[in-house]
Amino acid sequence: MPKHASLNLTRAHKLTAAGVAAAGAAALVFTVVPGADASQGKAEAPSANLNIKPVAFSAVDTAARAQQATIAQQADASAAQGKAEAALAKQKAEQAAKAKVEQERQGKEAASRSAVREAVPAAAPKPAKIYPNTLDGWIRESLDIMARHNIPGSYDGIFRNLMRESSGNPNAINLWDSNAQMGIPSKGLLQVIDPTFREFHVPGTSWNIYDPVANITAACKYAANRYGSMDNVNSAY
Repeated sequence: MPKHASLNLTRAHKLTAAGVAAAGAAALVFTVVPGADASQGKAEAPSANLNIKPVAFSAVDTAARAQQATIAQQADASAAQGKAEAALAKQKAEQAAKAKVEQERQGKEAASRSAVREAVPAAAPKPAKIYPNTLDGWIRESLDIMARHNIPGSYDGIFRNLMRESSGNPNAINLWDSNAQMGIPSKGLLQVIDPTFREFHVPGTSWNIYDPVANITAACKYAANRYGSMDNVNSAY
């Protein structure tokens, strides 16, 4: 190498050295002078002496977790209350449905019982007993009426006395005895005078003294009052 080779710089080398020096100076200016105008195309270098405190991330995280837990508990309580209210509403609905079904069932049963009662016809009244229009029929009908009025007497006692008094003739009349002489002749099957017939007339029978049934029942009532029964009469009474 020549002795003075380091000093023999070309023009290009000189320009390059000058540019580096200028850039270094500019950098030094922006570093030392804070607040330099950014419009000059250079950024301000951060200061090494800034006192920056770290954020307490651990405390914030704990508070957030506690708040989230509280919200979760409130949500769980609200959900539980909602379930309880839904269960109660369901229970009430089921009870109401059961009550409605029971009411409808009772209504149907009542209607069914009513229909059954209506379907069963009322007992028809017993037909009126028919008695033949004969001496036998008159005596039997008189005995039935006497039984309803507690008047004693028997078929034989009635038959025996009416045959002696009138021979079974319902229109018989006595015009010669003492009653006839007093103007109140004996009449009918058992020869009853008008005052006695009216006094001992039995309800439900005719007021015609010649009516066979009315004559027999009135005479038997009179005989029961005076002799105890028509069965005890064996002569004019």
